[in-house]
Amino acid sequence: MQVRDRVRGCLLGGAIGDALGAPIEFQSLREIRREHGADGITGYVTTWRGKSGLITDDTQMTLFTVEGLLAARAGGAPVPGNGNAPEPGAGRDTPGRAAYPYRAVAEPVREAYLRWLDTQDHHGPPPADRPHRAGRLREETWLYSRRAPGNACLSGLRQRFPGPSPLGRPGPVNPNSKGCGTVMRSAPFGLVALSAEGERPGPREAFEAAAVCAQITHGHPTGYLAAGAFAAITAYLVAGEALEPAVHRALGLLAAYPAHDETSAALRAAVALAAAGGAHTPERVESLGGAWVAEEALAIGVYCALAEPSVERALLLSVNHSGDSDSTGSVCGNLLGARHGADVLPAAWLRPLEGRDTIERLAADLA
Repeated sequence: MQVRDRVRGCLLGGAIGDALGAPIEFQSLREIRREHGADGITGYVTTWRGKSGLITDDTQMTLFTVEGLLAARAGGAPVPGNGNAPEPGAGRDTPGRAAYPYRAVAEPVREAYLRWLDTQDHHGPPPADRPHRAGRLREETWLYSRRAPGNACLSGLRQRFPGPSPLGRPGPVNPNSKGCGTVMRSAPFGLVALSAEGERPGPREAFEAAAVCAQITHGHPTGYLAAGAFAAITAYLVAGEALEPAVHRALGLLAAYPAHDETSAALRAAVALAAAGGAHTPERVESLGGAWVAEEALAIGVYCALAEPSVERALLLSVNHSGDSDSTGSVCGNLLGARHGADVLPAAWLRPLEGRDTIERLAADLA
């Protein structure tokens, strides 16, 4: 399978999972079953806006992550995977040795997130009176809509980002926040994790770049290390690995960083639960947590993608629970799309997907 098929599948799959989970994000499993039947939702349902197939801040921020990475590349920055990452745990340039130039990626990604913040604060594109107000994505008026954005994402972007802390230590912005807003936007770091020759995956570089950029808004080590692990898993999938080996290899990377324990434990629990016998049910999903924090959202997305051989059933399992349904749907969809490509995504969910043309364009640009 060509890389472009996996990139397209990852971005579209994440958006589908996001749109599936959005209408039931704040409902309990009991409420979901009462309104939609014993099996929960079985496809798109309408939101309070009276529409279906609408994406949330998860996909919005993912698209702006893509634009930030494209800007970094256009500016000559080496994107993740060029083989010059620092030693594990360094997390910043260190004088006297050739370290990965994180600032060259983190600054354009943060500027892209500031453009996303504009979409939450304005009804349409504001005047281009600030350096970050550039690029094509900010001109797309359909993005100017609040879709339950995370508080740490909003507050973090309103603070100055002085640069990342060494990985494993609290970051400078919202140091106690480990919400899933880090994970749900970080798949694109794994999509660009190829060497300069385009032959080898660069999962460690993807891991560290995602973790550093997660620190822009969330400083808790679990919050940003979970984002790094998600990017690394995605990088392994793009390189052709199956999902379970990709998770195990990401666990190997995680072990090199201080404060990895919560994320590692959550991923191991997800793999063990998927391998256990019996039916895969919403109750099992909820045994992994509510997904409001980063490591639980990652674990649930991984579990559902591993547990169900059917892409459709995996996506439905990932959203029919009492937790953060759109984020777990997004993570699961990113993983499935990166593993299998876009052709496996249900056409009935692709056709009405909000912003599909934009997602397709950005996927092509990134690939």
